[in-house]
Amino acid sequence: MKIAIIADPFIPVPPENYGGIERIIDFLVRGLVANGHQVLLVANENSNIDVPLLKFPKQQIGVLTHIKNMRTIAKLHCFQPDVIHSFGRLAYLLPFAYSKTPKLMSYQREPTIKQIINAQKIFRKNTLSFTGCSEYISKQIMPYAKSTAIHNGVETFKYDFVSAVDQNAPLVFLGRIEPIKGTHIAIAIAEITGKKLVIAGNIPPAYQTYFDEEIKPKLSDQINYVGAVNDKQKNLLLGNAIAFLMPIEWDEPFGIVMAEAMACGTPVIGFRRGAVPEIVKNEQTGFICDTIDDMVSAVNAIHNINRKLVREDCEKRFSSAIIIEKYLAIYQSANENRYR
Repeated sequence: MKIAIIADPFIPVPPENYGGIERIIDFLVRGLVANGHQVLLVANENSNIDVPLLKFPKQQIGVLTHIKNMRTIAKLHCFQPDVIHSFGRLAYLLPFAYSKTPKLMSYQREPTIKQIINAQKIFRKNTLSFTGCSEYISKQIMPYAKSTAIHNGVETFKYDFVSAVDQNAPLVFLGRIEPIKGTHIAIAIAEITGKKLVIAGNIPPAYQTYFDEEIKPKLSDQINYVGAVNDKQKNLLLGNAIAFLMPIEWDEPFGIVMAEAMACGTPVIGFRRGAVPEIVKNEQTGFICDTIDDMVSAVNAIHNINRKLVREDCEKRFSSAIIIEKYLAIYQSANENRYR
């Protein structure tokens, strides 16, 4: 098949550091090519991937940039794709609204239902479908349009499995340093349990005050902030942790870092929000918690989790190979229906 994939215009594929969706696009594109398909990618001008690339123009504030983006995407007509798959905006599929070409919109964040309803009225009948990065996301779309849950994944072979860690190994928090991610709760867990905690992640400018007032004063020999980390540092950090903490205070659509931790064999302790209950198998690959007390109890019981089973579960459900197969099945089904 000839498959066109559209990314957001802001982060290159693959990303240098932050960019979970761009990592998924990267392994998906390479996997499709390895399976013999032709792929054209529409993405940030600094993307570096071995397929034909339509480069988005330099992004600036204003309506003109959106118009330029749409003109760039319209050039896909020359490629004559069998399927067009957007990981960016739903609006990016508008140049093909009346085309018979199957179109797939993948939501990695909360969907805007009004846009989905309007798209169903505008687009050619039976040519537009959706995926969500979790059942949590996909179920929001299902009352209004055809939607399938396809979890995010990781290239498990890039993560070193660590079969055992010392009982004094640290807890790890890895994510943006902002209140909804629960960095302050991770610190509270470490303080109560007496465990060491390593905090990693970027500080968004809007939350510098949060870091300065609620995080920085708590740093010590026990609680350490190491800043943003690259893939190599992430691998070491997650693999050598006794557990990964996911104390979120919002409904996270997926949370790729949980799959990354599991690829290292590291169990996840997370709050029952968003997709956490789909990703973590309670008392098997980690613990699903409702309160801070639950998290404390989970930390104290973490030795009951078999790290080998954590890794195996990640390979079965979240490996890049599995995710590529699932997207490919949707492409093939949509393309077959096109000729019925």
